Amino acid sequence: MTERIIDHPILGKMEDVNHVTFSFNNRVYKGLENESLAAALLANGIRTLRYQEESGSPRGIYCNIGHCYECRVTVNGQPGIRACITPLKEGMTVESSGQLKIKEKEV
Repeated sequence: MTERIIDHPILGKMEDVNHVTFSFNNRVYKGLENESLAAALLANGIRTLRYQEESGSPRGIYCNIGHCYECRVTVNGQPGIRACITPLKEGMTVESSGQLKIKEKEV
């Protein structure tokens, strides 16, 4: 289930949108074609997008305009992609960053 505003009092009702599927960390989700990847992840309840490389602290969406780089993910095998400025497309494979270092610290 998504957490999304579909009938906004000022912007109106969302109509004629194409729903697409994508995966994040090997789980399949739905989003709206061409919305930002960050918006699709947030609508699906995902708040942590990566883990800080040194401390392992969780990182998510901060500025939402491409300046802070906190929302970096790997998209279709390409690391360092900012989720907040990347349009969602059908079949995208998205993975969070920094998990391997976290798991190594826990072992």
